[in-house]
Amino acid sequence: MQSFVFAAVLFAAACHAGWNALIKVGLDPLSTTILIAVGAAAVSLVALPFVGMPASAAWPWLIASAFVHLFYFAALAESYRTGDLGQVYPIARGSAPLMTATASAFFVGEQLSLFGWTGIAALAAGVLLLSARGGREIVHLDRRAVGYALITALTICTYSLTDGIGARLSQNPQAYAAWLFAANAVVLVPYGLWRNATGMTFALRRFWLRGLAGGALQALSYGIVLWAMTLAPSPSSRAYAKPACCSGRPSPSRCSRNPSGRPAWSRRP
Repeated sequence: MQSFVFAAVLFAAACHAGWNALIKVGLDPLSTTILIAVGAAAVSLVALPFVGMPASAAWPWLIASAFVHLFYFAALAESYRTGDLGQVYPIARGSAPLMTATASAFFVGEQLSLFGWTGIAALAAGVLLLSARGGREIVHLDRRAVGYALITALTICTYSLTDGIGARLSQNPQAYAAWLFAANAVVLVPYGLWRNATGMTFALRRFWLRGLAGGALQALSYGIVLWAMTLAPSPSSRAYAKPACCSGRPSPSRCSRNPSGRPAWSRRP
């Protein structure tokens, strides 16, 4: 069973990489986030009649997770605005598994073996090494970018624990995932309209099909991870999924800073 869960989580990582590849459309991070969130919500709404409702005990955790995801996407977008994506992303994703494993041990009582801790530490270290650009060049990061990246990692840790508990209490991880994506859109769309209504409207109008496809992959990938967290300890399932997803992160060449100091994706298409 553990081997099957491990294989499923790796497949989820591949799906995560797939939707990251689909969204390389030159938009700002916030508009891209809303585009995928709406796509995932649309897919989830179709699935709701078939997956049913999560147990009532899971709803407080689901609602809390939707708001944590809002802070996650906001922090992630700001980290991309202030730093090089090719380095910010590994810092956020590489430190999150260690945070999640530590928090799970203290607050949830999930204990990992020595081999489990070693595996998570090795995966996190490997992802963090990506921020050194493959060892060819060590670039000094902007302190604000590092700060936002660590805040992003903290939100990843928070929603990982929240969703791990919520999915287990739901007695139906598929229903929990579907309703979570619907709730994410309800929270994120007003925020996106407030921050950049023009950019968000443009993204939804021009790239709606790509957003739908990316949203479907996102819903599938995180749905599998939630299912895995009901069977395996949260830190291990999250640790194997997220570092593997880094291979599908948006290309730094498209999102790195240009000579003017502004991120390349901040220019309007």
